[in-house]
Amino acid sequence: MSESVETLSNNVSASELNHFATLSARWWDPEGPSRPLMALNPVRLAFIEHMLHAQKRSLKGLRALDVGCGGGLLSEAMAQAGANVVGVDLSPELLEVAKLHALGSELAIEYQLLSAEEMAQQHPAQFDVVTCMEMLEHVPNPEAVLDACVKLLKPGGLLVLSTLNRTPKAFALGIVAAEYVFNLVPKGTHSYAKFLKPAEIARVLRARGMEITALKGMQYAPLSNAARLNDDSSVNFIMAAIKPLAP
Repeated sequence: MSESVETLSNNVSASELNHFATLSARWWDPEGPSRPLMALNPVRLAFIEHMLHAQKRSLKGLRALDVGCGGGLLSEAMAQAGANVVGVDLSPELLEVAKLHALGSELAIEYQLLSAEEMAQQHPAQFDVVTCMEMLEHVPNPEAVLDACVKLLKPGGLLVLSTLNRTPKAFALGIVAAEYVFNLVPKGTHSYAKFLKPAEIARVLRARGMEITALKGMQYAPLSNAARLNDDSSVNFIMAAIKPLAP
């Protein structure tokens, strides 16, 4: 981990950053290590748009922040839907990939080498939408990230996050099957001890005044490379919460 990254956040794992740095060169390769995420991406975007529709809003013209943006899969999808997108990550290698791909896609996305916590200090209550996808299970202190996400939202803003549930089924499918049977992601990508239960996340968010508005499971079928939402949140899940309007 570079010295510059160390100064940005103590809520980061050098081994995690190094792991994702090795994946950066093939991030946008349809047959590469991001293949499952590429299948999940339209599902995640549709969920975000559905939750905004319930608020009688759309992504068009909204200011959106993608926390842990990686190589920019969701950032680009939200930008293509009309949002003004900022993406933050602590991997210089992945951010370089994101910037180059956005340039080739002719998308104006602002990528920054910043932690969620640092971003919250600099730009509190500045975003209509904050997303944090498949990132909470990779940091030492996920509660600090959740706290930052809440602070970054404007009143009435939407938070959408996804991660892996801490269940035996998630261990079997998210680690054993994904990493060792189907080789969907490199071995060592996930640690079961870092998986989070929806109730644990909801408790943290409610303590900060957030209203949980939706919880869905996300199912990925490796043989067909297809993803869909369902009501089984025992493996991958996606959650939405709204920051109350100021009194």
